[in-house]
Amino acid sequence: MIRHASLQDLPSILRVYEIARKFMAENGNPSQWGNTFPPEEMLKKDIEKQQLYIYTNENLIHGVFAFMPGNDPTYEYIENGSWRSAAPYSTIHRIASDGTERGVFTTCINYCKEQSPHLRIDTHENNEVMKHLIQKNGFIKCGTIYAEDGSPRIAFDYLK
Repeated sequence: MIRHASLQDLPSILRVYEIARKFMAENGNPSQWGNTFPPEEMLKKDIEKQQLYIYTNENLIHGVFAFMPGNDPTYEYIENGSWRSAAPYSTIHRIASDGTERGVFTTCINYCKEQSPHLRIDTHENNEVMKHLIQKNGFIKCGTIYAEDGSPRIAFDYLK
């Protein structure tokens, strides 16, 4: 089941992100999230704005993601390509799983596809697992965008 996250969910959400950071580091991508991303304050703001979601099974949190309708400032400039549409879109950020269940990414993405016909997502060039999952779920590589810290990210979009 997917639902909005609440402040009571925060300890479990932080655990999921800790597991995801460790997995990323062990699989050739130690720098995308480092040891502290996403910070707790960011997650609290996402919860307050009702844009942080969790995937649960039998009341246990196995996945988390931010789903943000509307323009994302980091997607205004794209190089080495272009967006396939200028239509309104929603963005998926900070998607992570605890790794105990298969299909969490696809379940979360399908939820987002039900909410918006145009989605955008990005990932670090070293995040091979995420690049595979993104493309497996119908997203097309569009170019390079830059995160708030200035680091490059491979950008993808999905059009229904």
